Amino acid sequence: MAFSDKQLNTGEQVVLDLRPHWWFFANQTVALVGAVILGVIALTFFGGSALVSLLAASLIVVVLAWFIARYVVWTTTNFVLTSDRLINRSGVFSRQGIEIPLERINTVFFSQNLFERVIGAGNLVVESAGEMGRQQFAHVRQPLDVQNEIYSQMEDNENRKFDRVNTAVAGPGPSIPEQIEQLDSLRQRGIISDDEFSRKKTELLNRM
Repeated sequence: MAFSDKQLNTGEQVVLDLRPHWWFFANQTVALVGAVILGVIALTFFGGSALVSLLAASLIVVVLAWFIARYVVWTTTNFVLTSDRLINRSGVFSRQGIEIPLERINTVFFSQNLFERVIGAGNLVVESAGEMGRQQFAHVRQPLDVQNEIYSQMEDNENRKFDRVNTAVAGPGPSIPEQIEQLDSLRQRGIISDDEFSRKKTELLNRM
């Protein structure tokens, strides 16, 4: 299921919408193939036994159910990068997720072993300010490319933030007290930090 545009903020755009790498259900795939092979062998050599046939069929059904359950989780897991946030959501009946504003992200790490480099999978670790701290995301497709895209969107987000600040401060018309109120509004909405607000406020007060 693709990430819904209805969940985006005004002006926000989806940059990446990824499912986990197919390695996410590799164990279930191997188990299913193995169960089918064992079932065929059992039916070939012991096909006359009703008990063997029942056990072989039961094994295949159980492993198939495990595969389908894992596949459903795969289809309902979203790793989404937007122009404003990093979002991870998963779950079928009970949903869980996390959202990290780009301006709160400090560092993004990725890791791959040799096999993961060959198949294009890996893990991402995102360190951010606030309560979320350090978050790890497994089975990410092309993690190096995702890391680079996150940093690119962080830079673009920072540029847009200062463009809005400059527009609020340098726009014609408002008095200095009104400009300070506009800055305070941006601070309360989390667009600028307390330090940025204090610095801009001091600059405006010095003009009076």
